[in-house]
Amino acid sequence: MDDVVTASGGQVRKQWLGKVLGLPAVEVAVLFAAFFLQGAWPVPDVNEPYYLGKAIRYWHPEWAKGDFFLDTADTHWVFNVTFGWVSLLMGPTAMAWTGRLLTWALLAWAWRRMSVAVLPRPGWAVLAGVLFAAGTDWCHMAGEWLIGGVEAKGFAYVLVLLGLEALVRGRWRAVWVLLGGAAFFHVLVGGWAVVAAAVAWARSPDRPGVRSMLPGLLAGFVLSLPGLVTGLRLDWHTPAEVVDLGRRIYVFQRLAHHLDLGQFPWYYVVRFAGLVLVFGVFVRGSRRWEEAEGASAGPEASAGDAAPGAAVVSRGWAAGSELAAGRQRLVQFVVGALGIALVGAGINMLAPWNRSLAASLLRFYWYRLADVAVPLGAAMFFAVLVAELRRVGQRWWRGLAAVGIAAAVLHVGQYAVRRPWPTPPRADRGVSYVSWRLACKWVVESGKIPPDARFLTPRQSQTFRWYTGRAEVATWKDIPQDAASIVQWWRRLRELHGTRRRDPQRMWRRSLLELGPQRLRRLAEKYQAQYVLLEYRPDGPIKAKPLYHNRWYAIYQTSELQ
Repeated sequence: MDDVVTASGGQVRKQWLGKVLGLPAVEVAVLFAAFFLQGAWPVPDVNEPYYLGKAIRYWHPEWAKGDFFLDTADTHWVFNVTFGWVSLLMGPTAMAWTGRLLTWALLAWAWRRMSVAVLPRPGWAVLAGVLFAAGTDWCHMAGEWLIGGVEAKGFAYVLVLLGLEALVRGRWRAVWVLLGGAAFFHVLVGGWAVVAAAVAWARSPDRPGVRSMLPGLLAGFVLSLPGLVTGLRLDWHTPAEVVDLGRRIYVFQRLAHHLDLGQFPWYYVVRFAGLVLVFGVFVRGSRRWEEAEGASAGPEASAGDAAPGAAVVSRGWAAGSELAAGRQRLVQFVVGALGIALVGAGINMLAPWNRSLAASLLRFYWYRLADVAVPLGAAMFFAVLVAELRRVGQRWWRGLAAVGIAAAVLHVGQYAVRRPWPTPPRADRGVSYVSWRLACKWVVESGKIPPDARFLTPRQSQTFRWYTGRAEVATWKDIPQDAASIVQWWRRLRELHGTRRRDPQRMWRRSLLELGPQRLRRLAEKYQAQYVLLEYRPDGPIKAKPLYHNRWYAIYQTSELQ
């Protein structure tokens, strides 16, 4: 009798725990916590001075007045309008954290909705979501990331995930509206997602006609227009030779790590190809087991298996299954993303023969969507495979699940171990952090540097403007978007920091000190920079007295350089 009571009590506790863990709010909260641990790098993260700097300037025209980068055209004005206003209420650091927390919460919510559409059983969304985050972190090929600092593409990917939920459920009108909304925030993220969804539509045997989808297509197109038109008009009135040079600089010099397959690290390509193979294995395996055992499972999922609030639908890949058709559409979306990347690889082959044509096409980030879609597909169909093996009674589902759980714990755990320890922001890895912060603090607090001052700064610095609110002449990170400004930016960099050597390892000076005081002064006068911040060398070529110095950095008034 005691054994019966114990067993009954254990079963009740197990059912209660399963219900709690299957609550949508709990799943979203766990996903948010995992995303938080992965993305909670100290502010500012690598891209935040770039994107948030533009957003702050949009609402504060006097901030860093005269900064070359901030004065150039911007393709992300939608982000500046919809999120930049937060800068009216708080400083840059608080603004960054607000945007991060909002983005991660929305991504967790959208992921859970998409995941339940693919696998309507409690708990799987969490495992798949953490594995997805790990896949984007460990196996990207072109440097695309999703969990990190705040910028426009984070909000765009929220809408892509919601669009994928609609795609899996066969709600085609909603697909085009949501992906058009993604293009509203980030035209390339949303645009490529539309192309991949179109591949899924074209390869779906039960696809609806274009006429029936027309309201959604038109609404999505209208939503995408602000980002589309802004991007297209950047170079409308620019001479062709300037456009050509700007695009070649953009693709093959500054952003080759995102755009030029020939310059990707070989092991990035290998690990991504490995994940593509793993995705194919998981899809084939989950389909095989459902086809082999589908008849024994019955046509419909039990209410106990479904996540709270999820519709009870046919399971797996069985013929005629509503869920099978949705899963197949998701597979085709991933295939579409891979097809886009393969087209990009084909364009890359043009570079040795027609570099200008290759640059004009490669600037559209052909590999971006695949970096997200393949980890998404691999994570989701791993969960589907394990769930199907468990359903049909295959004992080794436990070992496969253990591997997935171990990978998820390892991924989250490595970040959980890091977070309590103070580290410099990743945007400050190119500087001596403490001394850099002290120098920036002096600029703000000394009362000797006017708010509209302009500085020459080290090439690899990313955060001077973020910390001081003062303008800079040019830095490596802050590449403009329009061709004319890109060419001007490149000339500034080459003049200030270039060695005129073609060897990539030797084409840049280590320090502005190598220019010498007289040339440094002439360049400062040319670009109307009243101050220079550079490495402090008491026995170096600059003999003028610095306005400020610490162990590593010094600030000089350029008119005093001799």
